[in-house]
This record gives sequence, C-alpha cells and structure tokens, in this order.
Amino acid sequence: METRNWIGGSWSTPADSQVEVYNPSDLQEKIGTVNQGGREDVLKAVEEAKSAQKKWAQKTGAQRAEVLYNMATALEENLVQLAELGSREMGKPIGEMKGEVTRGIHLLRYYAGEGVRPEGTVIPSSDVDVLQYSKKVPLGLVGLITPWNFPVAIPVWKMAPALICGNAVIWKPAENAALTATRMIELFEAAGVDSGVLNLVVGKGSIVGKAMLEEADIDGLSFTGSEATGLYVAETCAKRNIKFQTEMGGKNVAVIMKDANLDKTIPIVLSGAFKSAGQKCTATSRIIVESEIYEDVIDRLKKGVEEIQLSHALDNEAYLGPVASKEQYEKVNSYIDLARKEATIVAEKEIDFDQEGYYISPIVITDAPSDHALVKEEIFGPVATVSKAENFEEAINLANDTIYGLSAAIFTENLGHAHKFLDRIEAGMARVNQETAGVEYQSPFGGMKQSSSHSREQGQAALDFYTNTQTCAIKFFS
Repeated sequence: METRNWIGGSWSTPADSQVEVYNPSDLQEKIGTVNQGGREDVLKAVEEAKSAQKKWAQKTGAQRAEVLYNMATALEENLVQLAELGSREMGKPIGEMKGEVTRGIHLLRYYAGEGVRPEGTVIPSSDVDVLQYSKKVPLGLVGLITPWNFPVAIPVWKMAPALICGNAVIWKPAENAALTATRMIELFEAAGVDSGVLNLVVGKGSIVGKAMLEEADIDGLSFTGSEATGLYVAETCAKRNIKFQTEMGGKNVAVIMKDANLDKTIPIVLSGAFKSAGQKCTATSRIIVESEIYEDVIDRLKKGVEEIQLSHALDNEAYLGPVASKEQYEKVNSYIDLARKEATIVAEKEIDFDQEGYYISPIVITDAPSDHALVKEEIFGPVATVSKAENFEEAINLANDTIYGLSAAIFTENLGHAHKFLDRIEAGMARVNQETAGVEYQSPFGGMKQSSSHSREQGQAALDFYTNTQTCAIKFFS
C-alpha cells in the first residue's frame, strides 16, 4: 500500500520524497510507502476546499448528517481491515485498535445527530416588535493536524464536528499514521463525502504543517501533538488571527489512598500506565501512594508487571505491543537508562519472546526526586514512577506539582477525599476509582495548564470550536 493525497475529490501521488514503512511489531514486514506532499499540495487543497465549503454549508443539517452516517457505516463494514492496518502501521494491539475504530463509528453517529438538534437561542429584546436570536455558523475552512498514537479516533473526533457544522477540512496526519489515514479517506470517498469538503495532504510537519499554519487561508486549526509544536501552532495562529485549538502533553497522576480497594485498583492503574505501551497523552505516568500501604502497592505492582504479556500487535491476546517507531524506541530507552543510573527500577517485565520489533519492557521506578526529569517530563512510553505521600494533603500537593494538567485519578473509598480531590486537582479530567487514560466520546476532552489551549474536544464542547456565534435581530413594522 502507498499513501496518496485526496484533494478536491481527486487522488494524486505526491513525489517530493518517499519513506518505506515497516511493522514496529515485526521489522521484517514492509507495510507500504509514504509519499510526501509539499507546500503546493496544501495551497491547492485550500483552493478546492474554499469553493466546496460554500456549497456544503448551504446544505441542511440533516443532509450533512446523512453523509456522516454513511461514513460511520463505511468504518463499520471495514472495521477489522482498518484495525489490522493501524496495528501494523503503529503497533497498537489489535484489540485496542478495534476498539478505536469502534469509537470512530460512535463519534460519527453522535455528531450526525447534531444535524437536527437546536443550534441557537432566542434572546429577549428591550425594544418592541423585535425578534432577536443567536445561531451557530461555520468557521469556514479548518485545518487538522493529528498524531500517530490514535490514527483513527483523534482524526474522527476532529473532522466529525467540523463537518456537521458546515466546515470544509484539510487533514494532515502524522507521517507514521499516513497509511491508515489514506485508507480512511478511501472509505469516506466511497461513502459519498462531497468533493473538496474533506481533503488529505500527507507530508512532513516541517513542510506541509508549516505551509498550513503560515500560508494557507484557513479559518481554524485543531492540533494534537507535542507541547513544543503546540506552542508554535498557538503563536503562529495568534499572529494570523486564526482560531486555534491545541491538545498537548500530560504527566498524569494516579493517587492511591490507604483505604483503596487494591485488588481492583492495581489492575486499573497498570492498564492506565502500560496499555498502548504508554503512548497516550492520558496515560498514567505518576503513581502517588499513601505511606501506610506503600510497600504493599509496590509488591502488587511488581506482580502485576510480571503478568503483563508482550506480544505481536496482531496477537488477539496482546496486552502490550511495541512502541510506534525507532524514534520512540530511542527516546523511551534514554529515560530508562537515566532511571538505571539515578533512580531505582522496582519492576520490569523481561521480554521473553523472539520477535524483532520496537518492544520495551514496562517498568516501575521509585526513588526519583519530585523535581527529577523522570517525574516532570512526558516520556510517552511504558514507564511509571511511584512516590510516597504521608497523607491526603501531601498527595494532592504532589499531584498538582506539574506544568501539565490533562488527566488525574484518585483511588479511595473515602467520599470526602474523593470530592476534595475533584475540587482541588488541577486537571481537565478528574476521575475517582478509574484509570487516567481515556474519556467517553460524548464528554468534553482537554486539559489545563500546559496541556492545552483551554478549549475542549468531543461532546457538545467541540461544536463551540468549529463555529462562530452570530446574533440576529429582526424589527417588524405593523
């Protein structure tokens, strides 16, 4: 398979450069070729999308909804095939990948429903014989820049609300999720998406992403990725007065209090930390434990890590697959090397199968000071640190001692501690007795502090980003 650009309802194969793609679960298996587009592709997509958007916006919400329902059906009918491609391309275990495609189906149907829901408010007027109301109108042309760790769900949770609100879209996927992106667009083309309304441009962020941000005549941009790139996105869009949305890093915490049900808590914490090889912005990377149960929790974490199964991503029993790329493999291992030198690794799963891939043993680290890089920096791999707290007050202070504020959880049977945690934790998503990773598609998703630009994705909140509010007033004469 090879990537292609989908611009204005036509396929083209860019030839700026090519990158061969290999399965991170099995480096002997070539998956396909990524053909890199360039600046000209972005500008052509803008021209086509601008024209298409006007016609798309004039359709009724019900008509746009029908297209989204067809897109959902296309994913549903090709669920296994698309999930297998995603697993081969970025290494996510097939069970999780199937769940991700299913989430994409639900998102499309959820936002399709918005096509026939109220979109404004009647506002009382101080004058007589005046009808005053507000309504939502499309932004216009929206750029989407998406990461590799959720190659189906994140693009869908951006494009679905953008489309139902009447916008046209130019989508730049991550390079090592571009094969999956191309297949998705093939499915959406067959589902009858209007020509020019949804466009795919594959290429490097330094070229395609830069052109989209600095030159393209877009009205909004939604980005998910690293903190450094997100800040560049925010700065560039602000200078051009382009509406923007950034979802960036996380250093998410799970607080375990002494009254927690450890039989249920430990599997949940391990899942939050190590599924998807820790490659989730909401993954649990810090564990704070009340001192009275600290040694018990460490013992249970050791046992839990030993039971984790590392295997090929397409193994139906796979719990933990590889990290997605050589770059990720080298980055995560640099932190593990640091842990061996400057902290204590108390749990580590031995890789006990013969498979050439980017596999990293899940590890649990102790004895890292609160200001250490292992505790402060986003690693984005199967690595978790454990710290001790004497009581709830110290635990909440440690939990908030981070520049990030995406997701956080507490495990307790104490209702007072649960409510105090929800009131005081500095995170966009706060949970009790649940893992930090994930949020339901109908709920707002986003962070505080350096984790986001403070808007929200998913749920009803997403509609606010992809629209402008227009206030209308009609004076009628007797």
